[in-house]
Amino acid sequence: MAVIPIKVFPAPVLRKKAKKVGIIDRSTLKLIDDMIDTMHSAHGAGLAAPQVGVSLRVIVAAEPDEEPVCLINPEIVRKGEEAVMEEGCLSIPGYRGELKRCVSVTVKGLDRRRKPVRVKAEGLLAQALQHEIDHLNGVLFIDLVSPDKLKKIEPEPQPEAEAASSG
Repeated sequence: MAVIPIKVFPAPVLRKKAKKVGIIDRSTLKLIDDMIDTMHSAHGAGLAAPQVGVSLRVIVAAEPDEEPVCLINPEIVRKGEEAVMEEGCLSIPGYRGELKRCVSVTVKGLDRRRKPVRVKAEGLLAQALQHEIDHLNGVLFIDLVSPDKLKKIEPEPQPEAEAASSG
């Protein structure tokens, strides 16, 4: 398993519609493992394959301290009520914005064992699943945010950086 560099906007792969996965083989499983490592390393709630330069319909997402959900060829099959939520993106560092997302969703896809699954999610996991599926369609959160609701943020200091700067 490895941490893969995350593609940053305006990388062209972020705007392409990702291809459906036909055969789930070792390379697909390695991609999933690497995406999980990358998501954790970046302290993200989710990650889509295009964000690591692979134009395939594969996503991972997780609530903090929970086992990640891995979905191949995911599709949203049910949506709950919408609410305004704040969101950011690992591929658009330094920005957050308010947009409408469904507070609950049901997503179907294949798991890493090639089995059909349905994931019923609420809250942060529901938001992450919607965000990552948008990535598979070449849609970024900034496309859904009105310009007056997009704000620049200061990056959070990392523990290593704090230790290095205090000495």
